[in-house]
Amino acid sequence: MYRNLAEYVAALEKAGELIRIAAPVDPELEIAELTDRQAKQPGGGKALLFENTGTGFPVLTNMLGSQRRICMALGVDRLEQIGERIESLFTDAVRPKAGLMDKLKMLPLLKEVGEWMPRSVSKRGECQQVIHKGDAADLSKLPVLKCWPYDGGRFVTLPLVHTVDPQTGSRNVGMYRMQVFDGRTTGMHWHKHKTGERHYREYQRRGERMPVAVCLGGDPAYTYCATAPLPDGLDEYMLAGFLRRKPVELVKCLTNDLRVPGDCDFVIEGYVDPAEPKVMEGDFGDHTGFYSLKDLYPRFHITCITHRVLHRRRWWAFRRWRTPISSWRRSAFSWPRSVTRSRRRWWISGCRRRGWRTISRFA
Repeated sequence: MYRNLAEYVAALEKAGELIRIAAPVDPELEIAELTDRQAKQPGGGKALLFENTGTGFPVLTNMLGSQRRICMALGVDRLEQIGERIESLFTDAVRPKAGLMDKLKMLPLLKEVGEWMPRSVSKRGECQQVIHKGDAADLSKLPVLKCWPYDGGRFVTLPLVHTVDPQTGSRNVGMYRMQVFDGRTTGMHWHKHKTGERHYREYQRRGERMPVAVCLGGDPAYTYCATAPLPDGLDEYMLAGFLRRKPVELVKCLTNDLRVPGDCDFVIEGYVDPAEPKVMEGDFGDHTGFYSLKDLYPRFHITCITHRVLHRRRWWAFRRWRTPISSWRRSAFSWPRSVTRSRRRWWISGCRRRGWRTISRFA
């Protein structure tokens, strides 16, 4: 499977399933229009990577728009292989065990099941390389799309929304659209029958703020798992571990106690206050082919946005020895505040061992 979304993009490109678009594009309507044309091509067309969105961040669309790309995302040649694997596991698990040796033969199966479980790690994740808190946590800096002419605004349409049941502590990862109201608030489209709404009502009953974390990107298996119709209380990241054949590593958010995959691209942290009145959200051009109408939904407040460093803006500063120092643009590089001085020295010493000249003032 994939360490991150960039690895999946590289696999798509190698397989001839990706088109890079370097021309400037507008996140408002234009990206959606170009994607709509491509998605309606025979076989679902190609995935599109828009590299110049006017925000400094690229946008990937139509990444799961064909059966081949779905198979690539889930690490199989045929979708039926997943069902066959589940059937084989259940067959082995329920087969009568006549003696001790038959029971001992179950140990490898138990070990495999144990490797599906998500693991909490104490270190920071790649998704926390760059940190924006307070007023700096501004959604207007991200290329959030407006997809249809009569949409009520821009919507985050593929978010992994993390909430926790305050009674049981069980995690839910769902996909609920988020209309951007301003740089610091969005709607949270929880239908009454959804798990997120049930968590919201429980926090409302307790009179407590509800912590929420929203992830974007990461292994495409996460996107599928957030939409999978799992039984209530079953962790979506256990399913992701089954699909990936390795556990999902979860890191703690910076402004609340929720845990998110460390290999995601963006994490939007915040809260929903059940004491606040709900706000009007919509209209929205839905997958049904019709606009869903305005209605009242909770308001999500953003406290922090973190993301990984883009490859074209690497925060380590080095050049080959043959590069004249006068040609370096020192202003193009800076260290994030989260990187300690000892970590900087460790990295720079590694660069020097490899024959790269470093900018000493960053040490």
